[in-house]
Amino acid sequence: MKIIFLGTNGWYDTGTGSTVCSLIRTKRWDIVLDAGNGIYKLDSYCDGTKPVFILLSHFHIDHIAGLHMLLKFRFKKGLTICGHKGARRLLNTFAARPFTVPFKKLPYAVKVLELPAQAGELPFKITTLPLVHADPVLGMRLELEGKTVTYCTDTGSCPNALTLAKGADLLITECAHAPGESNPAWPHLNPETAAGLAAAAGAKRLALTHFSADRYRTAAARAAGLRLARKVFPLTTAARDELSLTL
Repeated sequence: MKIIFLGTNGWYDTGTGSTVCSLIRTKRWDIVLDAGNGIYKLDSYCDGTKPVFILLSHFHIDHIAGLHMLLKFRFKKGLTICGHKGARRLLNTFAARPFTVPFKKLPYAVKVLELPAQAGELPFKITTLPLVHADPVLGMRLELEGKTVTYCTDTGSCPNALTLAKGADLLITECAHAPGESNPAWPHLNPETAAGLAAAAGAKRLALTHFSADRYRTAAARAAGLRLARKVFPLTTAARDELSLTL
């Protein structure tokens, strides 16, 4: 199983990266975590011969903007898009004229599922819990090929993030805040709190992504955050666009 980071920025694209999107390649499925602008790279790693799933943590634009690129792809086994309660209504509003091509006009079948209510319709095990943020966000724990991957983005520290991350083989978290930064009105993690979550959860590895574009303007800024995170949790990686990890 491989995890490929297609976009690692939060908020907007810069020379450092596209907005957030990650691909989990398994033998049976291609699973995409969020659909920021980084999704345009998907066809470099996914040929559409396996069922494709897009799991949306929430509906802020930097996490769904890439849905307007779906016409670019040819998913021969179809596409399933998952989001929290209300996803069907919200996505059918966004993926519609005059904004973009509606799902029903794409050259492959598209199905929208709402989590957690319809999690049982997915062919793999997923656990979702709400995280703390300015708008509703789902954290996710996936069990795939004997490994556990937890994805928590756009969240501050909270009990549900810890529950989802317990013992994960790979914890993927956001790192939107700068080192030492905290803002209860706009909950996000910084390098230290993300690493603290991994340590408290007993995760095996941590990957930081969703670096806020206005705070992490350069690769050097990400590297400085990584150094701080590794003081708390040594097995931390700072993701960059098209970085690949193997589990």
